[in-house]
Amino acid sequence: MTSVDSLSVARAVATALIDAGMRDAVVCPGSRSAPLAYALAALEHAGEDAPRYAIDNPGLPPHRPRLADEDPKAAKRAERQVSVMFLISIVGTVLFFIGYFGVGQIGNGEAFSKIYLQNLLLGLGTALAMFGIGIGVVHWAKTLMPDHETVEDRHEIRSEDDRVAATGMISEILDESQIKRRPLLRNTLIGAALLAPLPFIAVFRDLDDSDNFSDEETHNFGPERLRHTMWAEGVRLVRDPTGSPIKASDVTLGSAVHVIPDGLNDLGPDKLNQKAKAVVLLMRLDPAKVKITPGREDWNVDGIFAYSKVCTHVGCPIALYEQHTHHLLCPCHQSTFDLTQECKVIFGPASHALPQLPITVDDEGYLVAQSDFHEPVGPVYWERG
Repeated sequence: MTSVDSLSVARAVATALIDAGMRDAVVCPGSRSAPLAYALAALEHAGEDAPRYAIDNPGLPPHRPRLADEDPKAAKRAERQVSVMFLISIVGTVLFFIGYFGVGQIGNGEAFSKIYLQNLLLGLGTALAMFGIGIGVVHWAKTLMPDHETVEDRHEIRSEDDRVAATGMISEILDESQIKRRPLLRNTLIGAALLAPLPFIAVFRDLDDSDNFSDEETHNFGPERLRHTMWAEGVRLVRDPTGSPIKASDVTLGSAVHVIPDGLNDLGPDKLNQKAKAVVLLMRLDPAKVKITPGREDWNVDGIFAYSKVCTHVGCPIALYEQHTHHLLCPCHQSTFDLTQECKVIFGPASHALPQLPITVDDEGYLVAQSDFHEPVGPVYWERG
């Protein structure tokens, strides 16, 4: 049955119902009942100047005044409530600055209580700053600003008169917001609005690394802290976690050994921080299969190579070694590094090769580091200049 036939049948059914005495009808919404609705609407307005809609436009509902519209005391109370919200926002911003500048930068070995205090002040301050100004503006709009509903046809602004009218509308909005005659509300709003964005501007200070090159590691923050690890000339490579030293003869072809610097296990609270930067994976390959960059010929010992275990994507520990393909795999996001190409990235989101640790042997035949890494370990979003 076509749509035309459906409409014809619907007209016949509607006519029969009306002839039978039906005066009111309820039609459930849906595509299948649309023909019947059209037929009933057409019959309802038959013989009249057909209106556009079967149901007259009810217009806007009558305005219901709020308590603050009729009671000056309620309006004053709402003004004070909004001002309190803006003051809470100001207090939150101050708390953020106390945590950011007052507590200051957290260095290695700091007490956990200081870290907790700073995190509390930063989080609570930011939350109060945003919460206070947000709730204050909403409460202001719901209690004090005019809530009359108006309908205005949209038209293009073409003439100077229209621009003058638009300017007048802005002035009218300012008058209706009552911001001119409520100085307490205005002043607290200005204070909260000026202070609220400052925490977000202050955090951009961390992007400045001009004072980030101190010889004291605790004075640095960011890439310079990752540039320096426990590895240095003469530091032995020891097994993780036993701490036993490793001789070149202990590393067989195709094997992989998890390595840490000698003395790491003797550290105190800073042990985990240092280990996170200094962990190394030691592997032995056939030197003939490895493409070595000029200048790095003496960074390995008879095919024994040492590379950082920290993935250059987001810092996950790399621990999966495929002996047959000589590939290292990061278990987090499947970044794959080729040992035969100095751990060049061949698959995955990482965009930088793993840093290599130059190694040699000491007089007793134990593997030792020639120096620290020549570049920062870890993710590539750190500056690597």
